[in-house]
Amino acid sequence: MASDPADDIAAALARLRGRRPRPPFPPDAHHHPHGGHGGGPWGRGAPPWADPARGRFGGPARLRLLDALVAASGPLSVSEIAEAVGVDQPRASRLVQQAELMGLVAREPDPDDARRTRVRLTAEGEGLVSGFRGRRRDAVRSALESFSDAERAEFARLLAKFADAWPSD
Repeated sequence: MASDPADDIAAALARLRGRRPRPPFPPDAHHHPHGGHGGGPWGRGAPPWADPARGRFGGPARLRLLDALVAASGPLSVSEIAEAVGVDQPRASRLVQQAELMGLVAREPDPDDARRTRVRLTAEGEGLVSGFRGRRRDAVRSALESFSDAERAEFARLLAKFADAWPSD
C-alpha cells in the first residue's frame, strides 16, 4: 500500500524542523520568539501543550521526545531518548521530567536493570501527539490542494530526500 504524500511531507518537515539550530529562549511560557504577544495559532495564550504552572512544553525537542516514544516499540531509556531527540543526556532527563510533571509520560522500572528506568507515553501523551500530528497533516493537505496526485508524490519524495540529506549539526 502506498503511503499518503501528506504524511510523508509532514514527517520530512518535522525532521527538518528538528535539525534547525535554536536560540536559547527564557523558560517563560508567554515568550513569543516571533515577536508580539498575540501571534501564532493559539492567540494570546500558550499552545495547548504548555502549562505555565508546570513548565513550558512546546519546543521542538519536547515534541520530538513524544514522537520518539510513539515510534518506539516499547518504553525507552533516557539515553535512548537523548539519541532519538538529538540532545545530550542531561537535557533529555530534563525533557522527561517536564513531560512527567505534565502527565504525558511515566517512568517504570527497567526489567533488565533495576538501577535504570524506562519512559513510556501515557494516554494523555498519546492523545497530544495524535492531535498534533493530525493538525500538521491537515495543514500539509491544505497546502497541497492545488497539486496534482503526481506532483504531491514527487514533492513528498524530493522533500524526504532533502530532509534526509540535511546536515544534523
